Amino acid sequence: MIKRFIRRVLGLEKKGPVRLARDRHHLSRDRISPGARKVCEVLAQHGFTACVVGGAVRDLLLQIQPKDFDIATDARPEQIKPLFRRALMIGRRFRIVHVMLGGETVEVSTFRAALLLADADSDPARVQDEHGRVLRDNVFGTQEEDARRRDFTVNALFYDPVTEEIIDYHGGLEDLKRHALRIIGDPETRYREDPIRMLRAVRLAAKLGLSIDSSTRAPIRRLASLLETVPPARLFDEMLKLLLSGHASACLRQLREEGLQKGLLPLLDVILDQPLGERFVTLALAQTDARVLDGKPVSPAFLFAALLWHEVLQAWRTREKHGERSIPALDAAMDEVLDRQCEKLAITRRLTATMREVWTMQPRFDQRSGQRALRLLQTPRFRMGYDFLALRAASGEVPADLEAWWRAFQVADAETQRAMLLPDTGPKKRRRRRRKKTPSASPSEAE
Repeated sequence: MIKRFIRRVLGLEKKGPVRLARDRHHLSRDRISPGARKVCEVLAQHGFTACVVGGAVRDLLLQIQPKDFDIATDARPEQIKPLFRRALMIGRRFRIVHVMLGGETVEVSTFRAALLLADADSDPARVQDEHGRVLRDNVFGTQEEDARRRDFTVNALFYDPVTEEIIDYHGGLEDLKRHALRIIGDPETRYREDPIRMLRAVRLAAKLGLSIDSSTRAPIRRLASLLETVPPARLFDEMLKLLLSGHASACLRQLREEGLQKGLLPLLDVILDQPLGERFVTLALAQTDARVLDGKPVSPAFLFAALLWHEVLQAWRTREKHGERSIPALDAAMDEVLDRQCEKLAITRRLTATMREVWTMQPRFDQRSGQRALRLLQTPRFRMGYDFLALRAASGEVPADLEAWWRAFQVADAETQRAMLLPDTGPKKRRRRRRKKTPSASPSEAE
């Protein structure tokens, strides 16, 4: 209240938002999911303000179908939950409500306040580290404050399905028209509050075909080292979004242009600076992008296995040159690479277990004789391992006829498979002769 009064007295009060009726933006409520529309209608009927917010509004204006529709409202979580038969309050740091309507789950959050960086010392609700990164900032606020705390102008648009109005506090509509990505507020301050915003700027620009505004871009290269202060789990989540965005190749090119790849994310150093695996990685990213854009499922474990394969391969070969046996050398190489990567990226154990299976399978594809080939077919992850082999063949890393043999072998009938097996030319294991036990002497004989 005091801050608002001072701003008003000094003439610092900002102008109100731009409100556009449907005839000026042509976004119909029919484009909003039934569940999100219902939530907004129910909240409005009980006297609350409720709008679709963020990426959903942005994507609809860009003629992109959103994956989900988030709702922001002035109702508190304890006021929202009783209005719906199936609703669940979640979150410790900041409570939100998940409303289940049919097969749709709508996330409903209360407007949050945007606290000024200069007020951090005087406001106990806001906690920052020595670099300016916000560690805790959970205060309910107004719609205007909620808009101000969002990262980019194109993500701070509100759409009211009841009135079909778009509410714009920061010129996001104009930025969309000129295909520009602009941060809200002072760029350096906002990046210090949350360094992940630098990665997000790159991802959104590449995904949406936007150009990063010059003032938004200017501090990125200088502040890139702030990413080292971000918890590994958050970096991993953001990397996953980037790599599974459907525009991974473009995102990685943009990261290099902005100076965000060196020394900050070991995974990116691997992707962008390995001459032997450049074609392999390029193919892996292109295939992933194509599957995402076609709506097909994508395995993060397969993608990470592909991105780190040549680092594993190099460590494996180095160990073999130093006299280590092949399979133990591969195991040690996998441990070495994953330990180094997990220092910065908290890759989950479930993913690393699958990655190990795919990598361990690769030398087994060279064994096409006897029962070994048939046993490999029964491996639970065989199909993923074979797809990985096909990627290696397409990049020229292994002979094409090896991949062709396995492609035919896996679909052949039992008789054809037996005919396809190669002669076993490996060294034969020598059967150990069982030594006859010498009968022990009886006590009388021993005497």
